[in-house]
Amino acid sequence: MTEEHPGKRFVNPEEIETQVFDWGNLKWFSEPRVTNAERFSMGVVILDPGKGHRSHNHPGVEEVLYVVSGEGIQVVGDERQKVGPGTSIHIPPDVFHETVNTGWEQMKIIAIYAPPGPEAQLREMPECTVLPPGEIPKK
Repeated sequence: MTEEHPGKRFVNPEEIETQVFDWGNLKWFSEPRVTNAERFSMGVVILDPGKGHRSHNHPGVEEVLYVVSGEGIQVVGDERQKVGPGTSIHIPPDVFHETVNTGWEQMKIIAIYAPPGPEAQLREMPECTVLPPGEIPKK
């Protein structure tokens, strides 16, 4: 995007792609490709019941998670804690972490990366299917 096209200022879910994994899906509402954000990215993560993502880290990237709904277990480094609606989690750069939905319903989380970058790496993973804007994931 250029200065002529600074990126979207208002983003609706049907206007952006969906990253689909076997554990759930993600929509990145603010990232360089959508809003031309330079210092962070923000998305919504949906974890299916009983699912999660394996322990991983983001070199040089700080992350904040905010649990909107559902319940699960969050591991950050050596710390492990139950999390639910209203819980905020700070993950320092380089620290390994994982999230698992332990409930019977989907777990919805807002994720923020600073600086952006991991959202683009996720898109390139072989286990990621990218659905075009407006297409709904099939389960």
